[in-house]
Amino acid sequence: MAVVGATAAGKTSLSLELAEALGGEVINTDAMQVYRGMDIGTAKLPVAERRGIPHHLLDLLEVTEPASVAEFQRLARGVIATLRDADRVPVLVGGSALYTRAILDRFEFPGTSPQVRSRLEGELETAGEKGLHDRLRELDPVAAERIEVVNGRRVVRALEVIELTGRPFSATLPEQVYHDPASIQIGVDIDRETLDVRIRQRVTEMFEAGFVDEVARLLEAGLATSRTAAAAIGYKEVAAYLSGSMTLPDAVERTAIKTRQFARRQDAWFRKDSRVVWVSYDDPSRVSKAIEAVRAIAG
Repeated sequence: MAVVGATAAGKTSLSLELAEALGGEVINTDAMQVYRGMDIGTAKLPVAERRGIPHHLLDLLEVTEPASVAEFQRLARGVIATLRDADRVPVLVGGSALYTRAILDRFEFPGTSPQVRSRLEGELETAGEKGLHDRLRELDPVAAERIEVVNGRRVVRALEVIELTGRPFSATLPEQVYHDPASIQIGVDIDRETLDVRIRQRVTEMFEAGFVDEVARLLEAGLATSRTAAAAIGYKEVAAYLSGSMTLPDAVERTAIKTRQFARRQDAWFRKDSRVVWVSYDDPSRVSKAIEAVRAIAG
């Protein structure tokens, strides 16, 4: 089971309630919560607030280590198999739609070439994000439509796959067919106005909780050299503040804006998936409705 939807919609609380009700354990599917020390800015649930429910695939990497969707898929499916063997219900939750799809759906990963990847990363530096994205649009318009211009890392990966396989990168994207037929997605439905208020509140609380100090510590640990961790929303903005190139109010505002934009992309991604069973964030019966959907799948 995966709990999906926009950031700040209430996925975490619903995942805990479902895990308690069904005898389950939580599996993280947030690409940035795999990093040790990235706690406040990723809204990582503190141990004391996990209700004694085991959580998996958190704090796996140092911020200097690259995260891999393929490796995460392997680890997550291993945890899922172990939990099911123990008659425990796996409850996936997190903000990374690609990670969730990679675990749930039929998704095979093409190979990689360090030489090709390195060359394309060099071209990203010289040609810029738009230049490389324009090239992707010529070669694979479908992939270009799905990958944002600013996501240089994904553009590089798409071009690498095209070069290595001779096929469009879009042809390697996951099919909307579950790897395990017993899977189900529960989406948390929330109106945009309420979500925007929640995001603003979350960002304010992050900075009040010591987010700037967290980023400062991670910069000392090598955050700026990371290809993946440094891309996390808020961390780049706070790093700019610490370097003197952005004011603190601007860092707060930019973090809120980027979080809202990210939330809209998350919602759009999951709305396209007709398999998602939606429950309202404020429905008192949301847990029972989600359980009913789970039991219907189980037969």
